Amino acid sequence: MTAVQPLARPAGPRDPGPSRLGRLGRRGAGHRTGFWLVGFVFLITMAFSAVPAPLYVLYAARDGFGSLMVTVIFAAYAAGVMASLFLAGHLSDWLGRRRMAASAVAVNLVSGVVFLTWPTVPGLLIARVISGVSIGLLTATATAYLSELDAAGHGGLARRRAEITATAANLGGLGFGPLVAGFLAQYVADPLQVPYLVFEALMLAGLAALALVPETVARPLARPAYRPQRVSVPADQRPLFFAAGAAAAAGFALLGLFTSLAPSFLAGTLHDPSHALAGTATFAVFGAAAVAQLALGRAALRRQLVFGMGLLLFGLALVTAAVWATSLALLLAGGVLAGSGVGALFKGSVSTVLGIAPTAARGETLAGLFLAAYLGLAVPVVALGVATELFSTRTAVSAFAAVLAVVVAMVSRPLLHRSGPGGNRG
Repeated sequence: MTAVQPLARPAGPRDPGPSRLGRLGRRGAGHRTGFWLVGFVFLITMAFSAVPAPLYVLYAARDGFGSLMVTVIFAAYAAGVMASLFLAGHLSDWLGRRRMAASAVAVNLVSGVVFLTWPTVPGLLIARVISGVSIGLLTATATAYLSELDAAGHGGLARRRAEITATAANLGGLGFGPLVAGFLAQYVADPLQVPYLVFEALMLAGLAALALVPETVARPLARPAYRPQRVSVPADQRPLFFAAGAAAAAGFALLGLFTSLAPSFLAGTLHDPSHALAGTATFAVFGAAAVAQLALGRAALRRQLVFGMGLLLFGLALVTAAVWATSLALLLAGGVLAGSGVGALFKGSVSTVLGIAPTAARGETLAGLFLAAYLGLAVPVVALGVATELFSTRTAVSAFAAVLAVVVAMVSRPLLHRSGPGGNRG
């Protein structure tokens, strides 16, 4: 039996009525709180994925492996990310953002358990693959989740808030993890246990916090048939897409250099075994990339690309000079400049791809760009690891820098030609 409701004056657009206003206010407040909770979860989970960076030197010293194995362990992470992006990165569109975000955090918690209980080379490889799977599940899901929560909490305004938060959580998290892990490894008694325990606790807190976040996706009544992520690019735009993908791959290769081999270079070539310094160096590179993306958020596309390519090449030159001169100052300066270039170049690459993608296939086209970027994160760094086994570090890094410079030079013409003299805004 339906209860009889008291008569009330219909609420129009300008007068929604006090009860409805209260519900809308509470709903908006819940989405606004959820926005910051998801940002925290995104930051902490990305940070955990980079915790091992300053610890590889300790593993290598304990187990007696060299730079080649470090790069293989690092590449295992990139392989996990690429597989996850391809197979499951799009599933939150119909399974729900909160469920997929929680699954990503849970998978990274499992990788932490493997790090803690199986700290030998096979365990490190498996843990890194699992962590990569987590990040592949999280990146697209959390970025979309932030955008939808922000729109619901602020009436669809201020989209830039979601973009800034996603950038800070993604690149900032990848720098924050090594920074914290490096200082913990430097000053605590058990450096191969405590960093993981700290971030395991933070991720558990994040997993609990997700229970308070509203869902933003209405799950379909009939579950769609599963298919892997597709990569869709118009045939006449494929040369430009490949140029943007190559630029993204070159930028991520530079990030991979600092995440995998820079700590061992600091400890070996520069004879500075400080784990805190290794974490700080990685943080500086990723932090610079994040700041550059935010600073150039409203710049014309051509300016983003020119700025990114120029700083990446200049930073690479300084990093190479640092290796030959064994200079810490040059290494840090080159890392910050190159990191800034990567941030600007990647943002310009994303804007370029969005500009050529069909409206109905933007997600698929961006998936291809991210796959190219993570391919760049893995393959060139492994090649560099092999080269350091066959040649001197100076020769290997010089060749690495030369290859990246050639790639940037090759993609500059199609990218800058497409962006035009005035360029589009990113």
